[in-house]
Amino acid sequence: MTEEKQRVLVAGATGYLGGFVAREFKARGHFVRALARNPQKLDPMKEDLDEIVEGEITIPESIRQICDGIDVVFSSVGITRQKNGLTFRDVDYQGNLNLLQVAQKADVKKFIYISAFKGPELLHLDIIKAHEDFANVLKSSGMNYAIIRPNGYFSDMETFFDMARKGRVYLFGPGTNRINPIHGADLAVTCADAISGKRQEIDAGGPEILSYRDIAEIAFEALGKPVKTSSVPVWMIRLTQILVKLFNKHLAGILAFVITAATTEGIAPQTGTHTLRDHYRNLAAGKG
Repeated sequence: MTEEKQRVLVAGATGYLGGFVAREFKARGHFVRALARNPQKLDPMKEDLDEIVEGEITIPESIRQICDGIDVVFSSVGITRQKNGLTFRDVDYQGNLNLLQVAQKADVKKFIYISAFKGPELLHLDIIKAHEDFANVLKSSGMNYAIIRPNGYFSDMETFFDMARKGRVYLFGPGTNRINPIHGADLAVTCADAISGKRQEIDAGGPEILSYRDIAEIAFEALGKPVKTSSVPVWMIRLTQILVKLFNKHLAGILAFVITAATTEGIAPQTGTHTLRDHYRNLAAGKG
């Protein structure tokens, strides 16, 4: 059956996942409008977009008309590095709420949102609570929706590659907890399928289940270097997070999320074809 072509707004197109999603939507024949705070950042992928609009979801007056003529809104907008004093609440929650309100006024048919794997179980983390508070608003909004919860991107796993390149990978504890991170291109397929799909809450991980120690070893293998790892006691990392919170609450929130991810099992339903080993080999060859 031929998929009905839609007019899609991609919020977050300048991010790791958003770029892959925009390209996947376009490859399927959908009209793609990309929203960006800085449109120049989308210059490398102009050919994959039909339209680029400038706006910032934390400033409602800058996005009033961005959903005009749009059928589906996709948002992977979130904040990691703090800018202009903005918090997780300002961006991940309120920014996406501003976008949802504009979408409702424009009679958008569906809103596809990226949260995080096990989000409802991790509300003690500020970054997750902001995501899930918005997800709850979306679910009660009356609009058709899909909330996709990946468990970690390949781009996140590049931290291990960067450490291996420097000669040593530091693990939180023994590094035995497992995860199956997903490549942006594979997750983009799940996101694009959600346009016409019926499932409203979707967990997604990559095809390989690996421990963090496995990930470190694969990074060294790709670089052709001997494996050198050190285990940092979890209590020491938690103490560091508490101390960081005294002077930088945002950074402490990111660190709390990283600690939780690294010290719990994060195995999501497996999908996709891209392997971390191939990704690391591409990085080592300068093709990342």
